[in-house]
Amino acid sequence: MAGNTLGQAFKVTTFGESHGRAIGLILDGCPAGLPVDESFIQAELRRRRPGQSSIVTQRKEEDQAEILSGVFEGKATGTPIAMVIFNADARSRDYGHIADKFRPSHADFTYQAKYGIRDYRGGGRSSARETAARVAAGAVAKLLLRQTGIKIRAYVSQVGSLALEKTYQELDLSLVESNPVRCPDPGMAEKMEALIREVRKAGDTIGGVVSCAIAGCPPGLGAPAFDKLHADLGKAMLSINACKGFEYGSGFEGVKMRGSEHNDRFYKGEGAIRTDTNYSGGIQGGISNGMDIYFRAAFKPVATIVPAQDSVNEAGEAVIVEGKGRHDPCVVPRAVPIVEAMAALVLADHLLLQRMARV
Repeated sequence: MAGNTLGQAFKVTTFGESHGRAIGLILDGCPAGLPVDESFIQAELRRRRPGQSSIVTQRKEEDQAEILSGVFEGKATGTPIAMVIFNADARSRDYGHIADKFRPSHADFTYQAKYGIRDYRGGGRSSARETAARVAAGAVAKLLLRQTGIKIRAYVSQVGSLALEKTYQELDLSLVESNPVRCPDPGMAEKMEALIREVRKAGDTIGGVVSCAIAGCPPGLGAPAFDKLHADLGKAMLSINACKGFEYGSGFEGVKMRGSEHNDRFYKGEGAIRTDTNYSGGIQGGISNGMDIYFRAAFKPVATIVPAQDSVNEAGEAVIVEGKGRHDPCVVPRAVPIVEAMAALVLADHLLLQRMARV
């Protein structure tokens, strides 16, 4: 199976399945001497882990990452960093009823069509359980970016039709972790939580949007043509389970504007070249310009629902599929640290590529 590696200079490969022995990662390209704070890695994993509140899946996983190589006396050695997270609360029996059935809007049929074999237990490799490895790798990337002053903050900006009207500049992002929804507006967070609980009680699911703002990114990261910074960010976000849309800067709203309104004018201020507006989202020509990078990622409703659904089995026969097991009624609260991790991995990769380009 190809397609398990992200990055060029800062390269991460993940492995493992939802109900296998473990999941893990190999991170290659981490600069030697980088302090690797294991407590920080664990804190990031706690933000993503299941069972953290009553509005997410109740699978109980501590998600304790064990570093196997690449770190000595708290610092990266420059060799590949390997980490493993053992699965502790897998209940494979919950999936025996769909061993030969294709669940609607899941990866069951497409995996079977591609490989001729699939791990039906919790979706196997297609499960969002794999994203724990991404968060662990992203934590190391954050430690690298921290040295350059780059800060990444994501938050839930929409659940269903409940959407924040304020921009990230108008919000207090220090409040993101103050509620289980991870919405920085307390009043809206309460409404979102109530909606998620209502949907969960009905045995259904609902989608939402995670917004992300990146401050402190220096100009010059990215590349023309196929390795544009926003293109790599888009690929990273769309590789996250259930992500169905990505837009950065003015995004789709920008089509309503004229060029005379949309152009970001340059000026010299505070010892650096800046722009008076930032409809470009901090990226021009595929390369960062020093302004804040901001984007939105849309996540669909979780495909597993309680009500019975029509489908077919591997023989093409009509069957009924019923949702069992433990699943999130809405993925966006737990997607926040995943979005941050994927953004960190992309920026760390481009940061190291830029250093190599200037040698």
